[in-house]
Amino acid sequence: MTAAGRRPVRVGVIAAMLTGVLLLLCCTGGTAAFFLTGLGGGDGEDGDSLAGFGCGPIRPVDIVGELPRFTEYGDAQVRNAAIIIKVGQDLGVPSRGWVIALATAMQESALRNLANSDVPESLALPHEGVGADHDSLGLFQQRPGWGSVAERMTPSYTARKFYEKLVKVRSWQRRPLTVVAQQVQISAYPDAYAKHEELASKIVDALAGGAARTVEINGKAVCDAAERGEIAASGWTAPIAGDVGSGFRTASRPSHNGVDIGAAKGTEIRAAAAGRVLVARCDPDNRGRRDCDVDGYPDKGGCGWYVDLLHAGGYITRYCHMVVQPRVKLHQIVPAGEVIGQVGSSGNSSGPHLHFEVHLRNDRSSRGAVDPVPFMRARGAPLRAAE
Repeated sequence: MTAAGRRPVRVGVIAAMLTGVLLLLCCTGGTAAFFLTGLGGGDGEDGDSLAGFGCGPIRPVDIVGELPRFTEYGDAQVRNAAIIIKVGQDLGVPSRGWVIALATAMQESALRNLANSDVPESLALPHEGVGADHDSLGLFQQRPGWGSVAERMTPSYTARKFYEKLVKVRSWQRRPLTVVAQQVQISAYPDAYAKHEELASKIVDALAGGAARTVEINGKAVCDAAERGEIAASGWTAPIAGDVGSGFRTASRPSHNGVDIGAAKGTEIRAAAAGRVLVARCDPDNRGRRDCDVDGYPDKGGCGWYVDLLHAGGYITRYCHMVVQPRVKLHQIVPAGEVIGQVGSSGNSSGPHLHFEVHLRNDRSSRGAVDPVPFMRARGAPLRAAE
């Protein structure tokens, strides 16, 4: 379909709005930004390749054996990540909790068991660095109300205390990671957690058999099933349940920067991940008309009624050709799986379907577009029949 805006999102504008970002695009561009922050490359010797492997069966984490390596972290830090995941497994916390816990510890301590120069007792205990944030200690930078000095300097103890509070947060598996982590930690910089979600998911996948690609259904972890509003541990879900017809940049449509998912008119469209609304409006057609309340036709131009969402990790998702005005408004923060609109055929369209795009690195032009099929599959929210 057509592109509504082609220029990259400005880093300065985004940073002023929050921190850490994602970027996806469908049929058009977007504006503004949400969480802005790079996640760091994934060139670890084994970590990233393992994270891309198939899902399941989920394996118990071995905290003493050989672990994959990530360029972002040293061996001790990856082992601390393994301890955090293992504690979550032992407590029966769903794998979404492991991702949240890892992202939180990545922000609080860079996965290092930190002593504190203002807490002399902590300096005599095993540690991997020295902080100076009030009287905070350990992987999660917990203060005295969380336990004794020795307890807060014990990685397994601090992870257990984090999970115990996490599972008491209402609807924690569906809400944005930043919101949930903040309710547990009460941080001065709550938006900073978001930038770690992607890498945390990769580490969980690498250490626990693709667990970030699973959905908790009837108490069981099910692989690649985040499709009808279910949210994968990675924080992603398929926008609609339907088959992909026209694919990404095919021979017949080389400039098609997304995929078309067939569905009946009126089918509810869900936010693919938690994010902030960048655009929710009628896209003008090739003649500048804003008549999105009627069905479009091929070569009309424009995305029709559409929504752009900005997610943590530098992605933007776009949802085009809605039948009526979107259900969300500019700057609204929506959780993963929330209904944002309905399938239609407005704009440059030959029939009811959802045109769905994904762009990376805040680049809303065609240069930033990636094939949504492998992108969504890697996050446990595959688009059907779409190779």
